[in-house]
Amino acid sequence: MFKRILIVVLIAAAIFACSSSDDSNSGSVTNDTYNRTAMLTNIADNIIIPGYQNLSAELSTLVDSKNVFVANVNQTNLEALRTNWFNAYQSFQAVQMFQIGKAEEILFEEQMNIYPTNTTDIENNIANGNYDLSSVNNNDAVGFPAVDYMLYGVADNDAAILTTLSNTNYSTYLSDLIDRMQTLTNTVLTDWTSGYRDNYITNTANVASGAVNQTLNAYIFYYEKRLRADKVGIPAGVFSSTALPSKVEALYKEEDSKTLLLEALNSVQDVFNGKAINSDAEGESYKNYLIALDRNDLAEVINNRFDAARTKIEALNTNFKSQIETDNTKMTEAYDAIQLAVVSLKSDMISVFNISIAFEDNDGD
Repeated sequence: MFKRILIVVLIAAAIFACSSSDDSNSGSVTNDTYNRTAMLTNIADNIIIPGYQNLSAELSTLVDSKNVFVANVNQTNLEALRTNWFNAYQSFQAVQMFQIGKAEEILFEEQMNIYPTNTTDIENNIANGNYDLSSVNNNDAVGFPAVDYMLYGVADNDAAILTTLSNTNYSTYLSDLIDRMQTLTNTVLTDWTSGYRDNYITNTANVASGAVNQTLNAYIFYYEKRLRADKVGIPAGVFSSTALPSKVEALYKEEDSKTLLLEALNSVQDVFNGKAINSDAEGESYKNYLIALDRNDLAEVINNRFDAARTKIEALNTNFKSQIETDNTKMTEAYDAIQLAVVSLKSDMISVFNISIAFEDNDGD
């Protein structure tokens, strides 16, 4: 009898041990020894925080030029305002992919770069003067695309634009748009530098709430949805029966959609390689992580695919609206090149890191 009881106890203990072992490998612990803290530290200190600092500085300059313009509406001040707007827009490309923490909480990207902007909502806001720019209902009437419309699209030529922007209702709305962009950016930056960064670099567990998992999911989501689909695929008609040239980024400035796309791709590749925002130094990164797991081959494939996509993009017209209307094949070829890296990132790299995709995917890989 005693032997039978002992056998049952031993079997139960073995089952419990196996169960506990299975639980420990369900995602809470990684099977590799790569220094995730070092990678997160490099991403935070040399990429994310400097990226937001650069954007904040550019927006501060934009606010100053906006104040000068509102006080004295003329062509010279309009040109300065336009230049500073686009400089800030380029800086934004380096941080849009980091929709985690405070940025995710306040819907930072949704309030900074939803395009095409809704000109009807903008004009209605201006007309009634009673608007809440923080409302989700105004997400497509704020941010860089809304300022694009205000500076380039409210009238047919610069003389008429200056006349329109001389109207107090228009200049007030323009001023409010730019001030809010600065406020949102500083809110995110302050959060990173006042505690979030320290929690971020130590949150290394391989779980959905872990910093590596969140950052990588946001990174891949951005590349697949915002860069591949929004900047190229949707306007080129990849997801529709016809091309939609009016859905390009920087629709009203026209000549700089390509510049923004290249800035975005360069930023994505720099993050993959761990390249600092303000220097050529490279630190721990997704590339190093792959190499540490004996997948240097995959790291090379990903960089090669980024480079191939860049080559296709560089062959495009600077004006994507014109490119789509005159030779859309080149746009779809660029899309196809960008898409190849999606497969490498979302299927191959994710699998090597043993991380799950957390966002919904309904358009295929």
